[in-house]
Amino acid sequence: MNGMFITFEGPDGAGKSTQIQKLAQYINDKGYPYILTREPGGTKIGDAIREILINPDHTEMVDETEVLLYAASRAQHIREVILPALHDGKIVLCDRFVDASIAYQGYGLGVSMEAVKAINRFAVGELEPNRTYLIDISPEIGRERMTKRQTHSQGSEDLDRIEQKNLDYHQRVREGFQRIYIENKQRICLVNGNQPPEDVFKAILSDFESMLEQQFHLRGD
Repeated sequence: MNGMFITFEGPDGAGKSTQIQKLAQYINDKGYPYILTREPGGTKIGDAIREILINPDHTEMVDETEVLLYAASRAQHIREVILPALHDGKIVLCDRFVDASIAYQGYGLGVSMEAVKAINRFAVGELEPNRTYLIDISPEIGRERMTKRQTHSQGSEDLDRIEQKNLDYHQRVREGFQRIYIENKQRICLVNGNQPPEDVFKAILSDFESMLEQQFHLRGD
């Protein structure tokens, strides 16, 4: 497996989708082979699961179902999309991965951390990102950004099922991400999401370019 697996994480409204698009454009301009994908989704099956997960009408969904659906989408995604791309030597940019399940279902929902991790170990096997960019913001700022985004597009009522949860939940998610970072500093690059988007990207790009240099050096290219 000669590719590079890069994931983006952060609380809702952190701007990770904007930043992953910026990095994808940079990689494309440099001519490196890559794919850009997301979770939940990324495959036909995964996208169908995504529609179930984020539909705000599904208020009756129990926590255990949420954990299993995210893991099911991830298992399909890995085997159908991510692993083949990595074996082809591509850079895989993925919007969310296992860290999101630990933060959102483990810390946010309060599901047994042991259960969340065990279910995801079964789903992903030995796969782990080479680097994770964790963009950190407060839940208050995240909610403000999401509301503005929806107002400018389709209306503030269009926040999805997860985004609509209360601020206490989103605060637990943020604290979860911070704990995940503390436990995985060798893998995770923590970025202050309160900066202008251009400055956030500069921090990400600086780290990414260092990773590329190391990768090529190790290969002897």
